[in-house]
Amino acid sequence: MTNILDELQWRGLVAQTTDLNALRSALDAGPITLYCGFDPTARSLHFGNLVQLVVLRHFQRAGHRVLALVGGSTGLIGDPRPTSERVLKTPELTAEYVSRIQEQVQPFLSFEGENPALLVNNLDWTAPLSALDFLRDIGKHFRVNQMIRKDAIAARLESQEGISYTEFSYQLLQGMDYLHLYREYGCTLQTGGQDQWGNLTAGVDLIHRAEGGTAHLLTTPLVTDENGEKYGKSAGNAVWLDPEMTSPYAFYQYWINVADSEVGKLLRIFTDRGREEIAALETAAAERPHLREAQRALASDVTTLVHGAAATAQVETASQVLFGRGDPGQLEPGTLRDATGELPGADVAAGTPMLEALVLTGLADSKGAARRLLAEGGVSLNNTKVDDLERVLRADDFLHGQVALLRRGRKSLAAARNPS
Repeated sequence: MTNILDELQWRGLVAQTTDLNALRSALDAGPITLYCGFDPTARSLHFGNLVQLVVLRHFQRAGHRVLALVGGSTGLIGDPRPTSERVLKTPELTAEYVSRIQEQVQPFLSFEGENPALLVNNLDWTAPLSALDFLRDIGKHFRVNQMIRKDAIAARLESQEGISYTEFSYQLLQGMDYLHLYREYGCTLQTGGQDQWGNLTAGVDLIHRAEGGTAHLLTTPLVTDENGEKYGKSAGNAVWLDPEMTSPYAFYQYWINVADSEVGKLLRIFTDRGREEIAALETAAAERPHLREAQRALASDVTTLVHGAAATAQVETASQVLFGRGDPGQLEPGTLRDATGELPGADVAAGTPMLEALVLTGLADSKGAARRLLAEGGVSLNNTKVDDLERVLRADDFLHGQVALLRRGRKSLAAARNPS
């Protein structure tokens, strides 16, 4: 493999470092230990966290030791937002979120073999610490005049709401994490998002003040689309890694729909594909955009990374089914529900004549129009052509007892949903 820093730079995964040449020298000298923190602010990780997980994968595969920190203590406090105070979560809810996120992190890294990753929880070393010890051993190394210059802190101080001492202290907790991992595991690199730079530097400064040691930071750029908007939003909703919050089908479709001009960048960031392969896919996107080869490669790779090969196979089959090119009977109930959930349609009971079903689902304006469609062979049921004017929807037409797919022509698709 090429130098890990060169690889990350080519992939567009480096925004800032504390000292690029010093970091390069440290990485060239041999394996280092690094960490990235994930706060349990929600029950699932999201698109932005995926960037950090990919970075950790690259480092581990290059032979470096990876620590994934899930913030059981920092999650109780909350990273200060520039706009308003966070609502504090209960310890019980935070612990539940910690457990969920630890489970989500594990598939991205290897926790076995010669170079296993390690999951850590900062509550383990924060909870036993008394307030006096925290103020004496950690607080004494921080300077308030420096703390208030952090972007989020400065914005809140200028607002009418101000900032609580609780959130103001967040950077002390995060800095203490880096110091603890430096002492316990020899950790000398922290990674994170570019927007976290202010909090990340707290740990580097603390290590220097408390230990006289040198530590490094590496941040990733904010991933934005061609309009400068943050990726990871779909119709106003976050793209989550939890399949119960963003289904594998919706997740796959999100990647399928990225712009041709952006797909090369996203292939470099989120997949393991090499330079020649990505270049070929970028050429395909430019010369044959209607085939969406690059988007399909991107969607397949990232969905497999997050949800596994079996889930990817199901959603790819579902995509083919909705284009009329597959057998909908192959779909599992959950995938069928997700794939058809946003289709136009209506409740249609078993025994309803096909003519009436076409009208109910909006595929025909009237029974007369429906009759003409059927007579001309322009109707299909579950991707099988239907031309019988007396045909009724039978109970076994409803896939998994849920839905029957009605199509007019090649592009107009609707769902006849079983109301029972």
